[in-house]
Amino acid sequence: MAIQHPLQFDYGNHYNFSTFYAGNNQELIQQLQKNASGKGEQQIFFWGSQGLGKSHLLQACCFEAHLKQRSNFYLLLESEALPDPDILLGLEKTQLVCIDNIDNITGNQEWEYALFRFYNLHQELQNHLIISSSSPANALNISLPDLKTRLGWGLNMKINSLNDEQRIAALTMKAQTMGLELTPRTANYLLTRCVRDLPLLWEFLNKIDHATLAAQRKPTIPLIKEILQQNQSL
Repeated sequence: MAIQHPLQFDYGNHYNFSTFYAGNNQELIQQLQKNASGKGEQQIFFWGSQGLGKSHLLQACCFEAHLKQRSNFYLLLESEALPDPDILLGLEKTQLVCIDNIDNITGNQEWEYALFRFYNLHQELQNHLIISSSSPANALNISLPDLKTRLGWGLNMKINSLNDEQRIAALTMKAQTMGLELTPRTANYLLTRCVRDLPLLWEFLNKIDHATLAAQRKPTIPLIKEILQQNQSL
């Protein structure tokens, strides 16, 4: 029986290249865009710590492929809720497959063998593959040696973290996509008074957005102080 692959995300969301602040990751983004368009390296493996936007970039790749009318699939591998490895059956025919958090299947023999089989079939069809991880391919605790070797093929790149100036620029850019007028001074205050983890900052921006709508006010520092007092965990 053919496997029915569910739609993993909405193509109309904000996860595209235009809403990602590149910082010093321009080369990585250029390579991802080429791959998503069916050009450049057939396989890209990129890695970095949590909160740098790996999931955003993978979904941006699928969105780019969608615009080019290329079949695509985004597969999120969560450690606490791994899908059945059968989800890979037939997926080799997809022109672009993006696998998020590959490190979460390490040591899982069933998943490793299924991924090895998929990899060989997908490559034979000359389709494109993009994989993200928290560590380099050669540092993964993969039990199947042949799979570990194949993960090291193609282009391997690290996603770099942002410095404070770049974080402020990223915050300002993210706010603009939400329709918020966040000044550099306000963004700097938010960065120094709130958590520095970007995903949590994005979550806090949502709280600011809701508060500004409810109070019919701009996102000023006094308003942010009020929201921070209500969310002291941040």
